[in-house]
Amino acid sequence: MEHSSSCDFNTAGSGGLTKRFKESAAGLGVVLTDEQLQNFQRYYQELDLWNSRFNLVASTESAEEVFVKHFLDSLTLVPFLPLPDGRLLDIGTGGGFPGIPLKIAIPGLKVTLLEASRKKVSFLKSLCRILKLEGMSILQERLESLLKEESSRVCFDMVVSRAALKLPQYLQAAGGLVSPSGLIFAMKGANYRTELDDVSDVLTDWNLVLTDVHTLTLPRGGDFRAILIFKKLQTHLTFRGPAATRI
Repeated sequence: MEHSSSCDFNTAGSGGLTKRFKESAAGLGVVLTDEQLQNFQRYYQELDLWNSRFNLVASTESAEEVFVKHFLDSLTLVPFLPLPDGRLLDIGTGGGFPGIPLKIAIPGLKVTLLEASRKKVSFLKSLCRILKLEGMSILQERLESLLKEESSRVCFDMVVSRAALKLPQYLQAAGGLVSPSGLIFAMKGANYRTELDDVSDVLTDWNLVLTDVHTLTLPRGGDFRAILIFKKLQTHLTFRGPAATRI
């Protein structure tokens, strides 16, 4: 079933960027405390400080664009995460999206960030120390290496990725990492239906079903977003070794 929604950033009031961000998050069903808002402010400051060296976000993006296109976009997942203390894997996290905004909003989550870039991992480790985020794991390795590790197979309650891979490749990898009855979240743009046309074989391979599609438009630029939610059924499957995927 497909659901649509929108949130308004531009008419949120005159109290500044933080107030508009807080009200837009509330429009998504995400209530942020003053402490959480301070964490997002510090997150932006650290991004701005490190970005000239490490390319974490586009250099042309304003503070408001970072809050909308990265922070708020990440928070669109919050209403659909079933376990506030579950184990969540963020594949190809880059500057920490969506994993760190999710951790800030839901402190009880046990979040693992997967990122191949040594420089970006340095930023992520520094940021987690500064924000005093507990229950975080940061893995500096490629996805195909993680898939070869016995300890990583079917051990996550939730797997997320913000358009790091094409949908068939993403589901092929995530299918081997999510536990039975676990959920896989794919964050996609306007062409998500085209990508869905190519996933039938992968769904069969890993006993996955598409349970929901939620669409929305982000404020400011009106960028379209689709959140695809897949569930792994309980039936036992033998690990088949997904095709190697590079991120």
